[in-house]
This record gives sequence, structure tokens and C-alpha cells, in this order.
Amino acid sequence: MTRFATRARTLFALGPANVLRVALYRAGLRSGLHPVQRVRAPVPQGPFFTRAHPALPGCPPPGRNWVEHTVLFGHLEIAHRLPQWRSHPVTGVRWPRADRPWWEIPDFDPAAGDVKLVWECSRMDWVLAFAQRAALGEAGMLDRLNAWLADWCRDNPPYTGPNWKCGQEASIRVMRLAGAALVLGTPNELSPGAADFVVMHLRRILPTVAYARAQDNNHGTSEACALFVGGTWLEAAGDARAGDFARTGRRLLEERVARLVGEQGTFSQYSVTYHRVLLDTLCLAEAWRRALGCAAFSPAFAQRAASAARWAASAVEPGSGDAPNVGANDGACLWPLFDGCDRDFRPSVQAATALFSGTRAYDGSRHDAVLLWLRVPPAQGTPAGPGSLDARDGGFAMLRSGAALALVRYPRFRFRPSQADVLHVDLWVGARNILRDAGTCSYSAPAPWDRYFPGTESHNTVQFDGRDQMPRLGRFLFGDWLRCDGKCEFSDDGDGVSLIAGYHDAKGAWHRRRVHLQEDKLQVEDDFGGFERKAVLRWRLEPSAWRLDRRDGHIALEAPGLRATFDCGEALAGCRIVEGRESRLYLQHTPLPVLEIELGRPGTVNSCLIWDRA
Repeated sequence: MTRFATRARTLFALGPANVLRVALYRAGLRSGLHPVQRVRAPVPQGPFFTRAHPALPGCPPPGRNWVEHTVLFGHLEIAHRLPQWRSHPVTGVRWPRADRPWWEIPDFDPAAGDVKLVWECSRMDWVLAFAQRAALGEAGMLDRLNAWLADWCRDNPPYTGPNWKCGQEASIRVMRLAGAALVLGTPNELSPGAADFVVMHLRRILPTVAYARAQDNNHGTSEACALFVGGTWLEAAGDARAGDFARTGRRLLEERVARLVGEQGTFSQYSVTYHRVLLDTLCLAEAWRRALGCAAFSPAFAQRAASAARWAASAVEPGSGDAPNVGANDGACLWPLFDGCDRDFRPSVQAATALFSGTRAYDGSRHDAVLLWLRVPPAQGTPAGPGSLDARDGGFAMLRSGAALALVRYPRFRFRPSQADVLHVDLWVGARNILRDAGTCSYSAPAPWDRYFPGTESHNTVQFDGRDQMPRLGRFLFGDWLRCDGKCEFSDDGDGVSLIAGYHDAKGAWHRRRVHLQEDKLQVEDDFGGFERKAVLRWRLEPSAWRLDRRDGHIALEAPGLRATFDCGEALAGCRIVEGRESRLYLQHTPLPVLEIELGRPGTVNSCLIWDRA
């Protein structure tokens, strides 16, 4: 009965309209009556692009090398060859039922592995890489681009095989093709082959936008952008098949941004990586609109996009471009147009800031890479620099003091959380990530990693009785979403920046945390109780030579340039440094030390970390 009640509350939190949309979508596919199952399109024939204009001065070299080797998720390099589009790129295993219509193919198959590996090459990073090389005058790159596109179309006839299963995947291909047109300087040209390619994809996307809306995530924004970009491209070329793709895309994109992006800029997916995907999507829509001379988006749309850019700027470490590994992270990067794009968020923030605020986020031409390759003039002016931000629209506090950043996650869930990371603290001093989030590893990871990475154990917070903060109801769904109780307070008093927040979970356990950041010090006060057996406070530490000392209720920890103390009083039952795992890149995880402080009774722990100033 308790689990039934949890499911009922969670379905209500997801929204009855969204639940109904998903149910109707699935019922339609099962019955064979869904409109998307009646869509037809011819196999496009090349050439798709016929010429390349020289790149703008200052464009950096291509970000990923698809000439000498195949690149997966931005970091996995395998021997170069023309991809087998419906097979696992490493093992060569063909996805089950790969010759069947996409709705007859399983979403997950343990024997075949992670479907994202099959999708990765069909996300067409290589389209941008070849277009960049062609714009830089490299011989043969336009022919290679056309040949690969033709091969993809032959091996993925509409709408057969795993690469047609997801409307967002189809949308990414449209956005990559349009991005290549911008890189090549030909957005006002549309060959018959490219037109057929766009129409083939838009016909897959349009009938399932209700399902995309029901997800309340980047499926809706990506599919809306593809419809807008592809539809306006067809309209500009006078293609009679343009229909209402562009109008639907514009309307849906404005509606999705109004719903999914909060006033302080938080995106519905509570993820730094997917926040970048949002920014890159909006930047394409705006750059494309300008290139084709389309009507401007609404002022409300531009305002939310600018807020989303400010949110990202407040979370990004400006010296390295890296950011806290918070939320789901599959390495998604819509514009891999520069070297090191996987962990450098600055060019995306720079582009969004320029397009929606008309200013610069960072000095230095390197950070203009996305703008230059999309042929948008960089903004002028002096950057203001990142500041603290309390994003109450989604439960993020970015505390900044000098070179230090403390990101605090607190429970303000308007949308479903993907990780049990409430009251997690990420600490950065310059590019040094001292207290860390675990990341994602894989959406189809085997046990025990499928539960480890999204779970409470993988975050810098308190875990009660060995369970997650919220019960798991599915692969990507937690139930009984937590809410702030009592006073939730953000303050910047000149002597540092602070946040106070807390919660009670569904089993009666409670945790209240006060975080105070100064230029050379982080202080965290944790009060907790209501558990049955034990509470474990974890601090996931940067890899270093840590020395641990325990005396009575006092713990001391030291590493080069850093000293930490933890006062636990009589509640302390034990402490140790154990090996944990972190995943900064998709499908990869590495060891790191984790300080575990076990408490046997309700109490208070005062943690203080002090670092040497540079």
C-alpha cells in the first residue's frame, strides 16, 4: 500500500496531463494506430552540400578528429572506419531487430548493451567536423561529408532500425545538418538531397511531439528547435512540403522555454551538462533565425534564455571552463566545434550570453569558438565575471567568494529529479575540484553501478540507514520528491555567502544543513535525526595524499594545501576513508577517496575546510 501511495503521489507530481500523453502514445503504438506509424518518406539521395565558403578569421581548429579515428562521447577513440550505423561501434554487435520498424525494437536490451552507443555515431558529430575542415579549405572534405550522409541514409531507411526510435535523436540530426550549413556559410541554400533528409526527419518528429512535451526535458526543446529550423529552411527554399513545421516548432519552443526554464534560469533537468544542451539548442534557433531573417522570438523567450545563460555562468569555473558534475551527464555537446569541448562550458555560455544579452561572459577569443563557427559576430564589452546566485526556481545555490565556488543542491523540485543528491555540496577553488559529485557513468550500467551513481551514496550529503533519500520507482524516476522544510535562507553579508536548507524524508529522517563560504574557508553545519540505525556523512574528495586523524569526537584531515576538521561529538560511531568512484566522462569511472563519518545517534557535525590562497 505504501509503494502504491508513493507511485500515486509521484504520478500526480509528474502532472496528470503528462501521464495521459505518455499513456496515449504507448497505447497508440501497441495498437498500431498511432499516426507516426503511417508516415512514409523516400530515401534521400546526395549530394547534400555543394560548396563551402571560407571560415571566419579566428575560427579555431576542428574540435574532434573524425578523419583518423572515430570519436564516441568526445573521449572514446576507436579505429577509424565508416560506422556500421545499426551496430555497437566497439563490439560490432547488431542491435536486436535492427531491420524492423522502430516501434517494434526494444528500448533496452542487456545482451546488446547501451543503445546510446548505437545512437552516438548517428548523432553526426562528424557532419560538423567535416564541414569545419571543408570551410578551412581541406580538400575532399565536402565529398567525404556527402558520402557519409548518403551511406547513413541507405543503411537507415525511413523509419526502420534503432536510430529512428527517438524523436530527439532525429532532431539532433536535423540540428547538426543545419549547423553544418552555418559552418559552411550556406544556410540560404538547400539541395534536393538535404531537403529530402530534413523532411524525412521532420515527419518522424511532428507526430510524437506530445510525447516529447510529456517528458518535460530537452526532448521537447530539441524537437521544437528541429521543427523550427528545418521548417524555415524548407520555407526559404520554397519547398511545398514545408507545411506547418516552422510554425509548430516556433510555438512549441517558446512554450517549452516558458515552462522548463525558471525565472532564475534553472532548467528542468537539474544537470549542468543538459543545461549546456539547452543553451546550445537555443543558440542554434537564434543564430538560424538571424541568418534567414526570420521574425524575432518573443521578449519573454529571450529573457528566459538570458537567465539560463547567467545560471550557467554562475556554475562554471571561469579559469578552466569546467563545472560541477551535477545531475545526469552523458557527455552531450551539441556544438563540439573546439578542442576540449567536453568539459569546457565557456564557449556555450559565451554564445548564449552574446545572442540573448548582447554582452560577453569571458575575455579571450578562444571562448568565441561557437559564435565564430556559427558565423555570429562576437559581442563587445568587458565581462562582469560570475557572481553568487540563489536559483530558487530549481534548488541550486552557487556561492562565490574570491576564487572559491560552493554549489549547494537543495530540494525545490518542480520537475522529476534524476539523482538523490539533496543537500549535496560541490567545492571548487579555482580549477581545483575539492569536494566532488560522482556523475553518471552510463544510463544502462550493470549492477551495482546502476544504483550507485544516481544514489545518495554518490553525493556529499548524509545517507540514512543505507537507503536513498527518495525511493526508486524506475530507471529514471524517484518517488516522494523531497521539499524544503522550515526556513530556506540565502545570504551574502560581506563576510561570506551562506545557505541554510533542510528536509524531512518519507520515513521521518531529517537533515538540516548550513553552508558558509569565504575566500579561504568552507564551513558546513549538519543537524540530523529521525533515522533508525545509522547516518553516514560522506565527503567525496579530490584524489590526493590525504592523512586522517581521529581523536574522541574530533576528526582531522589534511592534504597538500588543505586542512579539514570535523567535530561530531558523542554521535560519532566511526570514520574511515574508502574508495569511491567518479564518472566525469560517459562510460568511464575512476577511483577517488571518500571520507565516511558514521553517526549512531541524532546530533550535529561541524565541518570546516581551509585552503591555502593562491
